[in-house]
Amino acid sequence: MVRALVLRGVGAGALAGLIAFLFARIFAEPVIQAAIDYEGARDEAQQALNKAAGLPVEEAGPELFSRAVQGNLGIGLGMVLFGAGVGALFAVAFCLAWGRTGALKPRSLVMLTSLGCFTTLYLVPFVKYPANPPAIGHEDTISDRAGLYLVMVVGSVVASLIALWAGQRLAERLGNWNATLAGIGVFIVLSGLLMAVLPSLGQLQVNIDQYGNLATETPQPLRNPEGAIVFPGFDPDALYSFRLYSLAAQALLWTVLGLVFAPLADRVLGDRRDSAYREVSSPVV
Repeated sequence: MVRALVLRGVGAGALAGLIAFLFARIFAEPVIQAAIDYEGARDEAQQALNKAAGLPVEEAGPELFSRAVQGNLGIGLGMVLFGAGVGALFAVAFCLAWGRTGALKPRSLVMLTSLGCFTTLYLVPFVKYPANPPAIGHEDTISDRAGLYLVMVVGSVVASLIALWAGQRLAERLGNWNATLAGIGVFIVLSGLLMAVLPSLGQLQVNIDQYGNLATETPQPLRNPEGAIVFPGFDPDALYSFRLYSLAAQALLWTVLGLVFAPLADRVLGDRRDSAYREVSSPVV
């Protein structure tokens, strides 16, 4: 049964990844291109300032892959493979939850698992460390940003497990509804505490040295030695659009994954129940 569900999860995840890519290709890719154009123009302005100040000017390295390849084949293949991997893990999570959640039907449990995975693995980390287009973020903070985001994901998963445990322990005393609300409250409190403890990306030392102690690492206006602005900061509307489309693409991926996987899981478990019923009800010869 587990193998059959995992295989179906991989297929459902690949389809969900493809649909999420098509959405991102239509809506997010233009914003990504605008961010790349901004980054290139800002680098040129910075090089002009460095040249005027007599500082060495770095030459740009060659592109290994063109933007056409990156924005189509690269991202598309990556999203499909990501969806397939997520689908496999999602199927395993469903198998672990099946039989331990009361009398929930497979379809209902699938959609609840999808909502829980989206909230735990993406939404909560996104609130603390939202997605950024290519022009956002200093290259020297890549490892720090990746580490902080991973800590946020792991912490969110741990908080969800503690919330589930608390909800199950309180179910007999408070009832299922009140226990569920209590578990959600525990999850929100633990996630909020973790967000308060972890630093903002703008507070990383590299960003403080370049932009000052800010809450974000969004590029600020570029100024000459006299303090005059020679190049604007990153467009906040473009940043908002990118984050909105990123959130929508992930919500679409998890929704499609749940909707496609739900009838497949229901069929697998239904066939299993029918087989068990035939074995029990068959006459003994």
